[in-house]
Amino acid sequence: MKVAPNMPQHQACLDVMEEGILYGGQAGVLKEARVFKELVVAPTSKALVHVFFAQRSTTKVPGVTDVQLKPRPIRKVAVIGGGLMGSGIATSLLVSNISVVLKEVNPQFLQRGEKMIAGNLEGLIKKGSLTKDRMHKAMSLFKGALDYSDFKDVDMVIEAVIEKIPLKQSIFSDIEKICPKHCILATNTSTIDLNVVGEKTNSQDRIIGAHFFSPAHIMPLLEIVRTEKTSPQAILDLITVGKIIKKVPVVVGNCTGFAVNRTFFPYTQASHLLVSLGIDVFRIDRVISSFGMPMGPFQLQDVAGYGVALAVKDIYADAFGERNLGSNLVGLMVKDGRQGKVNAKGYYIYEKGAKPKPDPSVKHVIEEYRKQANTMPGGKPVTLMDQDILEMIFFPVVNEACRVMDENVVIRASDLDIASVLGMGFPKYRGGLVFWADTVGAPYIHSKLSKWAEMYGPFFKPSSYLEQRAKSGVPLSAPGTSQQGSARSRM
Repeated sequence: MKVAPNMPQHQACLDVMEEGILYGGQAGVLKEARVFKELVVAPTSKALVHVFFAQRSTTKVPGVTDVQLKPRPIRKVAVIGGGLMGSGIATSLLVSNISVVLKEVNPQFLQRGEKMIAGNLEGLIKKGSLTKDRMHKAMSLFKGALDYSDFKDVDMVIEAVIEKIPLKQSIFSDIEKICPKHCILATNTSTIDLNVVGEKTNSQDRIIGAHFFSPAHIMPLLEIVRTEKTSPQAILDLITVGKIIKKVPVVVGNCTGFAVNRTFFPYTQASHLLVSLGIDVFRIDRVISSFGMPMGPFQLQDVAGYGVALAVKDIYADAFGERNLGSNLVGLMVKDGRQGKVNAKGYYIYEKGAKPKPDPSVKHVIEEYRKQANTMPGGKPVTLMDQDILEMIFFPVVNEACRVMDENVVIRASDLDIASVLGMGFPKYRGGLVFWADTVGAPYIHSKLSKWAEMYGPFFKPSSYLEQRAKSGVPLSAPGTSQQGSARSRM
């Protein structure tokens, strides 16, 4: 009940065993047959079967994996930036026997990066997923660098520095001059348009997004972002590297936030809107966790750190216009000396070895935010059922997923399901975001969003794709005419 509260099969197995013990083997076998027949057609079973096949189809990319191209060997990879992401990416490569050169700007940062990699490897040993021998082998493939002299023979570079456009542009100009002509030039950016990153280079066909999720050596998703100019060879090579380092590669088109962060940007924003309407932060987290997410949006924000939220705030505001909800809650948290899990002080209190506990002292920050937002009707908190909270957070996410599918940012709807399960922790037994939305039904989602758009503004306004599917009765996951015609129009 604790580990998988929404999964029926564990309880079913126990019931069947109990039947056999109490009433004999024959009775147990008969009950097993009966329960199996019920469970195999249950919604959880259908969802898990869908995820199983969807995960295996993410690497089928028209124009890339069906044109007799052969992947080139990637033996040595340079990683630029040894922070949380860079060290995680380096760890993934090293444990898969790929040599890594980690470049940093000064000896202190380089030493910190090396320490983080060693810490990651020790963590894998503790988990039992790595042996001591393999750890020593991994560290023997590692080399630190303070300049680009070791980049002359690398097969791929992954840039993992902070989200600053001029910095990324200057790095790409530098590495283009030094790296061999076949070298793939990848960026781990989570939001910035790749065309902007590679604007000042003459190697647009080699520029690609390799968006890992944090912590990069543990999270299984690798979002491979292609532009209109990225060569099929570069995409195929990165898919192959993804498989070698045991990631699930999903190929997506180039836009702000790509597939996962773009689809899920309304997730946090909707939770902030609910807080401004008077709903308790910790109640929101409880509702979302019991739906099956690993944690609620506020605990997630604590864990991810507020720096990310502040860094992407303006990028999202510019890209998404009126459907972006301007919230200064994170700014107020920082002003109050809170950084989330990093300084053990966020919406929750983080003590070593203990589970995060709601922090009652965050109340005054929330009250200040509500006062500034001024969205409570008549100044009074709204009354919502748990289901309303769930729908007000997830339906805007489904709405953005519709835009992502409409613009052909993903090849197929099931790619978005896998991206939501592996990148955001959407419950696997619900089949992924779009699969789940189809079980709820486009007409219902459309009617709810329309109602909230009238009450709370354009953040909830249904997309034309959702509206069209709601009216026609065609599932959200069914390919549209534009998708069949060109799976590359926006890629």
